[in-house]
Amino acid sequence: MSTEIDLGLGVLDHQLIDSEGRRCGNADDLELEGVREGEPRVVAILTGPAAWRGRGFFGRLAASVVRGDLVRIPWEEVAEIESGVHLRKTARELRLGRGDDRVRRWIEKLPGSSL
Repeated sequence: MSTEIDLGLGVLDHQLIDSEGRRCGNADDLELEGVREGEPRVVAILTGPAAWRGRGFFGRLAASVVRGDLVRIPWEEVAEIESGVHLRKTARELRLGRGDDRVRRWIEKLPGSSL
């Protein structure tokens, strides 16, 4: 993986894909270190409603309406960045996709669903 990427275009708002190919959320924010020293580096991807608070007025509003925890994915867990952000572990190991798991049993009952 290249050491230089455009974080805004290459990571933020992109689909997170676990090691099994499951879509498990979006990269909502990034945790950086070394900004004050002039050597910024990404240390984690943040996802979940709590991560939306840094997205201005509408992000704060959405975060106050939608329940959900902040999930921190260490940058070392990123395997590859393509059209999505591919992760080294499963969604379950990273605590992702829990909302999907809760509603899956209801969606499977809908005609035409292919989950």
